[in-house]
Amino acid sequence: MTDHAESPFQPSPGGDPEGPIKVDVARSLDEIMAVLAVRSIVFMDEQRCPYNEEFDGNDFAGATHLLVRVGGEPAGTMRLRWFASFAKLERLAVKREHRGGPASSALIAAGMDLARRKGYRKILGHVQTHLISFWGRFGCRIRPDRGRFVFSDCEYVEVEWDLEPMDDSLNLDTDPLILIRPEGRWDEPGVLDRSAARGGSNRAKTPNSD
Repeated sequence: MTDHAESPFQPSPGGDPEGPIKVDVARSLDEIMAVLAVRSIVFMDEQRCPYNEEFDGNDFAGATHLLVRVGGEPAGTMRLRWFASFAKLERLAVKREHRGGPASSALIAAGMDLARRKGYRKILGHVQTHLISFWGRFGCRIRPDRGRFVFSDCEYVEVEWDLEPMDDSLNLDTDPLILIRPEGRWDEPGVLDRSAARGGSNRAKTPNSD
């Protein structure tokens, strides 16, 4: 997901000693379970966040979950929620043994590039105050005239990124078969591309959409 050469959010060079790094959108039940497992380890165990505060009702409400694997093993996750004029970066969780390394960078890069491919120009984030310097490495800035705030026993500030959409970002005029491909895999023909070869029979007797 971070293969675009124009991306300004590429992770630092170098691999992880535990194996190759791969980031993708979590689509299957198994991948969603891996996302939830990582968040449970990091937020519920390490940070002692209550269950109903960590799993806040937004995981299946206009959200995309990214999963980073190291050597095939789930290592971290991040949630993106999509609003009309901005994307919101949330729930970044990386297991302790991979924290601060290339897996973290790859995950953030993938999230930024996903938003750019979808045509977004702004990302909003809420970051814990003791991690401001970490997030600053990825080009964010603290939003002016917005105070600090607290939830789940941690203090946060609002940060934002200005994005430049990719040259091939999705829009109203994008090929319809591209728009119905799986999230994040717009460059790969999917099952519905293959179905187009059968032609149209207009077999449906009631109005429908894709």
